[in-house]
Amino acid sequence: MNLHHLGIATDDINRTLKYVNNIYNISNVTDIIYDELQEAYLCMVTLNDNNKIELVSGKQVSIYVKKNIQLYHTCWEVDDINKAIDVHLDCGAILVSEPKKAVLFNDRKVAFLYSELGLIELLERNT
Repeated sequence: MNLHHLGIATDDINRTLKYVNNIYNISNVTDIIYDELQEAYLCMVTLNDNNKIELVSGKQVSIYVKKNIQLYHTCWEVDDINKAIDVHLDCGAILVSEPKKAVLFNDRKVAFLYSELGLIELLERNT
């Protein structure tokens, strides 16, 4: 299980992207897309050191934005998403979003859980 990216909630991806671009050295920025299954606008920013920041706006993160919570999830890349979910559930996490395809990750599956580490996203590795 590797840390894949940090999820940042925003009400304006372009404004936040401009800020990130002024602060960090960026190697790649994806287009802003809308993922109907996630009900969110998404953009992935890859920094020169290969760390990634996912900018998220829309209905799914509006409650976080209203509370001024920008860092709202960490994403962990896993080999088997169902096995990883079971491990987290056994440790007391709560599944809040069943595994589903994510457009931003070329239809790789993602799931969200509340855990002792806050909201976490699991992203299934390409097989």
